[in-house]
Amino acid sequence: MAMETGVDLTGGCRCGAVRYAVRVEKRPAAYACHCLDCQTWSGSAFSEAMYLLEPSLAVTGDVVVYELTSPSGRISRHRVCPVCRTRLFNTNSARPGFAVLRAGTLDDSDTLNVVAHIWTKRKQPWLAIADGIPSWREAAPPADFMAALGVG
Repeated sequence: MAMETGVDLTGGCRCGAVRYAVRVEKRPAAYACHCLDCQTWSGSAFSEAMYLLEPSLAVTGDVVVYELTSPSGRISRHRVCPVCRTRLFNTNSARPGFAVLRAGTLDDSDTLNVVAHIWTKRKQPWLAIADGIPSWREAAPPADFMAALGVG
């Protein structure tokens, strides 16, 4: 009998109205974004996120979609809990088939390993990034960023 491989991740919003499960071959790497939007949305110094193939994410409970069009015309669709307004994940027309999971919503978010930092020109001055961790002052070149995250 073959043993099933893979990793199950679970998480959800603060109030519990929305839950999700993720089934992946290996745990995705997390990254930190220090841009002003992420600081504003998170109410903190940065947001932690991870890229997933969208079909690997199963959501239970209703979500509200907040849609934002960037100056370049890309559409970002953010899914939030309609009760507590926790932002759970988003998709972007520039990256069809991928979802960006807000990694702080994972049940085991205390085990995250942040492997890259973007928009560090907006980084809070008291925050130190460890030597050897890839980081970019603004958005990373897509190929370099995906390589740092181990996304093929």
